[in-house]
Amino acid sequence: MQHDILNTSIDYLKGVGPKRGEVLKSELGIYTYLDLLHYFPFRYIDRSSTIKVNQIQVPNTAVQLSVVIYDIEELGPPRRKRLVAHARDETGDVVLVWFKGIKWIKSSVEIGKKYVLYGKANEYNNMWNFNHPELELEDKNKNKMGELQPIYHSGEKLTKFGLHSRGIENLQRNLLPLVLGYLNQTLSPELEKINAFLSNKETFKNIHFPQNSSLLKKAILRLKYEELFFLQLSMTRQKITTRRKVEGFKFEIVGQYFNDFYHHHLGFELTNAQKKVIKEFRKDLGLGKHMNRLLQGDVGSGKTIVAILTILLAIDNGFQACLMAPTEILANQHYDSIQPYFQKLGLKVSLLSGSVKKKDRVVIHEDLESGELNLLVGTHALLEDKVKFQNLGLAVIDEQHRFGVAQRAKLWKKNSCPPHILVMTATPIPRTLAMTFYGDLDVSVIDELPPGRKSIKTVHRFDSSRLKVFQFIEDEIKLGRQVYIVYPLIEESEKMDYKDLMDGYESVVRRFPLPDYTVSIVHGKMKPNDKEFEMERFVSGKSQIMVATTVIEVGVNVPNASLMVIESAERFGLSQLHQLRGRVGRGADQSYCILMTGFKLSEDGKTRIETMVRTNDGFEIAEQDLRLRGPGDIMGTQQSGVLDFKLADLAKDAQLVQLTKQHVDELLIRDPDLVLKESFFIRKELIRQSKLKPNWSNIS
Repeated sequence: MQHDILNTSIDYLKGVGPKRGEVLKSELGIYTYLDLLHYFPFRYIDRSSTIKVNQIQVPNTAVQLSVVIYDIEELGPPRRKRLVAHARDETGDVVLVWFKGIKWIKSSVEIGKKYVLYGKANEYNNMWNFNHPELELEDKNKNKMGELQPIYHSGEKLTKFGLHSRGIENLQRNLLPLVLGYLNQTLSPELEKINAFLSNKETFKNIHFPQNSSLLKKAILRLKYEELFFLQLSMTRQKITTRRKVEGFKFEIVGQYFNDFYHHHLGFELTNAQKKVIKEFRKDLGLGKHMNRLLQGDVGSGKTIVAILTILLAIDNGFQACLMAPTEILANQHYDSIQPYFQKLGLKVSLLSGSVKKKDRVVIHEDLESGELNLLVGTHALLEDKVKFQNLGLAVIDEQHRFGVAQRAKLWKKNSCPPHILVMTATPIPRTLAMTFYGDLDVSVIDELPPGRKSIKTVHRFDSSRLKVFQFIEDEIKLGRQVYIVYPLIEESEKMDYKDLMDGYESVVRRFPLPDYTVSIVHGKMKPNDKEFEMERFVSGKSQIMVATTVIEVGVNVPNASLMVIESAERFGLSQLHQLRGRVGRGADQSYCILMTGFKLSEDGKTRIETMVRTNDGFEIAEQDLRLRGPGDIMGTQQSGVLDFKLADLAKDAQLVQLTKQHVDELLIRDPDLVLKESFFIRKELIRQSKLKPNWSNIS
């Protein structure tokens, strides 16, 4: 059990009280002493060196002085009053100015006393001036822990109650002597020893008030390690528990449908990566345990064929399967690619989406319950209670990050024993993210493209080169090819984006007029039927140019499209740019991607464009995206909460992620139930943390 003092209400800490306590709870979620202890500084100021007044050289630079205040007065009219103090050391004088908190500061400053002053020095009237400097009596300053001053995040409401960074620092000074002796052990002595960690007590002492930069680094390392270790431990244990508890259908037979398709209808050789992945699936499916697998593969790597072969394994073993996609376009595309194969094999597949007519739905529901239907492809419509399978054995979910946890969990209930789950994504996930966020899924990767695929050539062009770009578009169309022109759509500025899109569309139509050219347009404000009509015109080759927003990011497969022009490319994230680029390069022709931008680019913008031009490797792009944006943005808001680390950073701490994963795996091989003596402290901490966090056990 946590020692009672650590669970004491924050109201009782010296310097807090009921009013400040309420603000700490509402603004920072700090309810107890332990919560405050885990509220870490975000940076530190080196306060180890003090200089003389005559050593100040560069304006607007933070310095620390030791001075005596010899005069203080209020100046200016009542509404623009300021407090001005004069101070000196043996080498010169300085002026200190305050515009706020005048009454309190004036009453607390003692004339003739020696103060440690810290602030930014600026020249005014041939004197060094300090606006709102930090002041502390030199006698008090000598008793401080450490040389590095912690800086804590604060806010307007907190500051009103004196809970600015210095206010929070003072609370931490009051807290630490009370709690350091009662901290629970969190790691096993073995892990502390092999990692050469500071003790828990020294760690918290040095994260808040570092004695030096070396001890600060050691404190941060231990706390980062713990964040990653306990997240991976809970997710890996969940995976083991699920495997142990949840029985799965046993697919022992590789039968006629699989073999017939593989030997007579496939028409090409699978890549080694595809073969490796299918072997992994077959091993899982033959164990009689529930399969819970994530299949990652770049755009065009052949995930759909792998999914079809896995579906045929289910059918060979007497089960039905379903394939769920996030959009109607993508569901239609899957259906169109699977249906011809199934027809040749004498198998039945149907499509269920929002636009399927009621009378057709009735037939689908009947065929599904009777077992006549082998595969159902569809959108969220598959999750409806009316959709009942005779014997669902496998659920394939495409672009899974677009579905909520609760939606996916509904598929589990479509049979008395949960169907095997295969989750697919064309969004490459950085290795560190896959190891942490998808800790409860087994991850398979298709990391090579089919032979014969030509790499897409990507170039960056400024808006001033638009006429040349238009000429290139014309040249591609003359070769019988098709072109995408994509505009950003960011909800906050939808009106502006819509105007950009319409202005762009008009300039494209002026340059490529009827009857020689046909231009399609697709955007989010269109009615679904109009959108479908425009998409169909482009897919069938009736229009040569598709002007669109990012609605085409997922789900349009036009092998004849060889050119992707992305307007205002600097406004897109890296993974989105990569997804858009993946719309071309699907045929035998050389394909191109042109990134159009203005001249003003942020540093991040430049990095994104340079990365896209340099590489087509989705995993390299995903790693760069993680460095630029952080894990929350990549996972989407729905699911990023699981990665709300206080200190760990998946982009910068990749080695630590791998080390903690290794240590977790080694521990669970020795002690899967955490019952051995060495695991006592780890088990206690895991139980404590599990009470604080939501249950992420059903990620898939």
